Amino acid sequence: MVQALNSALDVMMERDPDVLAFGQDVGYFGGVFRVTDGLQAKHGAKRCFDTPISEAGIVSTAIGMGVYGLRPVAEIQFADYILPAYDQLVSEAARIRYRSGGDFWVPITVRTPYGGGIFGGQTHSQSPEAVFTHVTGLKTVIPSNPYDAKGLLIASIEDDDPVIFMEPKRLYNGPFDGNHGKALSSWGQHPAGEVPDGYYNVPLGKAAVAREGADVTVICYGTMVHVSLAAAEESGVDAEVIDLRSLVPLDIDTIEASVKKTGRCVIVHEASRFSGFGAELSALVQERCFFHLKSPIERVTGWDTPYPHAFEWDYFPGPARVTKALLRTMENN
Repeated sequence: MVQALNSALDVMMERDPDVLAFGQDVGYFGGVFRVTDGLQAKHGAKRCFDTPISEAGIVSTAIGMGVYGLRPVAEIQFADYILPAYDQLVSEAARIRYRSGGDFWVPITVRTPYGGGIFGGQTHSQSPEAVFTHVTGLKTVIPSNPYDAKGLLIASIEDDDPVIFMEPKRLYNGPFDGNHGKALSSWGQHPAGEVPDGYYNVPLGKAAVAREGADVTVICYGTMVHVSLAAAEESGVDAEVIDLRSLVPLDIDTIEASVKKTGRCVIVHEASRFSGFGAELSALVQERCFFHLKSPIERVTGWDTPYPHAFEWDYFPGPARVTKALLRTMENN
């Protein structure tokens, strides 16, 4: 995924001189996860550069550039530290098109690694996607594999509205063999694969069916797609796994069609349960599919606690917890 994201940025910087990339350590060093590696050397320090450690400053600068006509891609080094920029995103970026009656818009992309599974502790492992999906005017995108990561990032950069592009850092470099002795198969294999050179995009707002099934619909995104796929195989339940890809705009049609077909629904995300994005998904499924449901909607999530360093693999939803939810929902006929 690191290589795919780097390729997306490179392609767009080549195609469009208005595309810039910047953030903490983004330039000379190539980013803490190496996503911007080589871009400064190729495109110059005026188009790929380092910034001070000021998240509000990074995002406010991007907003000014966007209104001026550029297409900046700003990086927040960890999603845990994006909150100092939240006011800029909510009060400015998300509102300018509406406030100006369409005279101005903010075509910015804010990239940020999110989620756990790399022993980052409580301040480098959080999943704050729900605080952005609540804000009208922001789009929220989360890829689960390299092909989608490149195509979705290109589509985000081309979009005329502000996009929060959240990258599951556990998926950055393929399989992660560091799970306290647990076999990789027990947590789900992570994606690698061929990604085309050059330009292509994956449209925002269109979910993907990662696995077809007839008995239960699993709705998930990011790392949890691979956890859910592993659970479907290990449980023996014929589960249909829906990879949302973008949370806003949301492909509710694909969700509705799947749940009406299976009659059951399990929602999986690694963020805390209370007021997580799964609550909105659950409400939407209940509103649209109530008379088709054969059992209550299940949610498998992180716990309602700060992210624990010592108990990461108890907090991080794995296939075992998803399997239990799949089996519970199948008990009701």
